[in-house]
Amino acid sequence: MANSYKIGVASLDGMYVNCHFGRANKFYIYEVGDGDEIDFVELRHVVPVCAGGNHDTNLLETNVKRFLDCKYLIVARVGDGAMSIANNLGIEIHEIPGDIYDSIEQLIKYKKVQELFN
Repeated sequence: MANSYKIGVASLDGMYVNCHFGRANKFYIYEVGDGDEIDFVELRHVVPVCAGGNHDTNLLETNVKRFLDCKYLIVARVGDGAMSIANNLGIEIHEIPGDIYDSIEQLIKYKKVQELFN
């Protein structure tokens, strides 16, 4: 799959995008193939970085780097720190809460529309 890519999804239950990046302890990794087919690849665990509003910047960066093989992350919410680190590493984070497959499909459609204008 020459044009396939991975998406990490923050989810508490594996069904819905329902977790803030900093509070997530697991991400479901999906691969989107050349024909936009969506396949679950793996479950990836991280240590949550949110501790009552305080963040460990080193842990935040470590967590973001766990997704260097992902082109996108989909979360319910994300803070500016995680967003900045991810952007600097070439990872786009999108807030698209809802059913995981619906959220991934929304992202795919959004990126296709963006490509029309680039």
